Amino acid sequence: MVYYISIQYKIWGVSDINSEKEFCPCCKKTKQRTDEEYKKLINRLNRIEGQIRGIKGMLEKDAYCTDILVQAAAVNAAVNSFTGELLSQHIRSCVADDIRSGNDDVIDELVETLKKLMK
Repeated sequence: MVYYISIQYKIWGVSDINSEKEFCPCCKKTKQRTDEEYKKLINRLNRIEGQIRGIKGMLEKDAYCTDILVQAAAVNAAVNSFTGELLSQHIRSCVADDIRSGNDDVIDELVETLKKLMK
């Protein structure tokens, strides 16, 4: 089941544009990001998406295996960079804020997240 939430945000200098954002009801927490954080992460994902499309195009054009593998390695590096940026933001904001407010359970959550990332 998909739910929608109404929000207001800024795009290209135009403020208070009403929109609906889809959210997953199974997610326990949400995170409000600054415009800068949001743009930085979205730009990284857009580049990754473009790289994936490029690899698909290479495969469709029967590109040589090594050339495709090199591009696949670049995508892996880009995903790792995205993950590192998001993890860094998470620790600096969510984790630090929860610890300051006395919620030490966030440390266990972070440890479990790191275990998943290291698989």
